Amino acid sequence: MAAGESYDLAVIGAGPGGYVAAIRGAQLGMKVACIEKDKTLGGTCLNVGCIPSKALLESSELYHTARHGMEAHGIGVETVRLDLAAMMARKDKVVGELTRGVDGLFKKNRIDRILGTARLTSPTAIEVDGARGARGGKGGKGSGGGKRSIEAKHILIATGSDPTP
Repeated sequence: MAAGESYDLAVIGAGPGGYVAAIRGAQLGMKVACIEKDKTLGGTCLNVGCIPSKALLESSELYHTARHGMEAHGIGVETVRLDLAAMMARKDKVVGELTRGVDGLFKKNRIDRILGTARLTSPTAIEVDGARGARGGKGGKGSGGGKRSIEAKHILIATGSDPTP
């Protein structure tokens, strides 16, 4: 395991709570690391939950309006077709733009992004399994997938939740 790196704040989880906390900590002058198990920032909400769902709902609503709601306005549409591949591509574009935006904020605020799964080993220490990552999301500062030790004065756990089966 690599020798421990020291931070003022380590945030575990890069969803809406975690990435906002990491950015705010950096804005307040802290040296910040954010540990995330997924390759993209934003958590469930941004990647597979709220945002993609809303993008698809908007497209679906427009399709429905074109098929059923325009005649009341005196607009006749002879044929309306659904291109699911194009709809999904738009959704992917929206998600990509937003996740790249969070990435950009990490870079701008000099937050060390660490890809891996975190485990608390003491009140001020974290072991990251599968650790890869770099300052602000640019390559080169990780061990390529081993274990990494992080020391932090403050640790914020923002891992979200899963429903109980």
